[in-house]
Amino acid sequence: MKVRNIHQFIEGFQRFQSKYFAGEDPLYEQLNNGQNPTTLLIGCCDSRVDPALLLDCDPGDIFVVRNVANLVPPCNELGHQQGVSAAVQFAVEALNVQRIIVMGHEKCGGIRALMEGYTSARKIDFIGHWMKIVEPVKRQIKTQLAHCSVAEQNRACEMGAILMSLNNLRSFPWIAEREARGEIALHGWYFDMSHGALLAYSDRSDSFLPMVCPLGVPQQAA
Repeated sequence: MKVRNIHQFIEGFQRFQSKYFAGEDPLYEQLNNGQNPTTLLIGCCDSRVDPALLLDCDPGDIFVVRNVANLVPPCNELGHQQGVSAAVQFAVEALNVQRIIVMGHEKCGGIRALMEGYTSARKIDFIGHWMKIVEPVKRQIKTQLAHCSVAEQNRACEMGAILMSLNNLRSFPWIAEREARGEIALHGWYFDMSHGALLAYSDRSDSFLPMVCPLGVPQQAA
């Protein structure tokens, strides 16, 4: 595997600088006055699934929270998993985002570790503690899909983790109240890396359906 030279990152910043700080109306001239994103996106910290790249966003378009396996813990004032909760509260109450997208992906390392029964010899194990959030989904998958392959079980757990995070978002009162009034919408998306497709959860069918099909496959009307 080729190690990326640090100068490539510096050159990358220079290209970013030319794109967003040059011209008659540079974007950051507007963003210096504050941010006003319409969308909070909760994604995985996997290096292959950068939300801004996947969705071709400019700076300021989305407020992003990234963590292992794109999880949202339930609302718990006394809990110790407050980083995600604080970001969610800020996005909703301070930025007044209109939608929240939880975007998971295929071949998630966190979900794979959970499904394989990850253990650590370390006394301090942040990964194992964090992944306990989605342990109920794992148990359900292992029971209901015991006859399926490991890949199928992992994929089901990746999707199940998205749904659990959506349900956990609704445990925050400021989200539940806004959703009830129609002021905020919650979405579950899944990036299929093998086929380059984007799936979205449908309440009506209780399944993930293609929203953007793989290249060469005719797009279906929503």
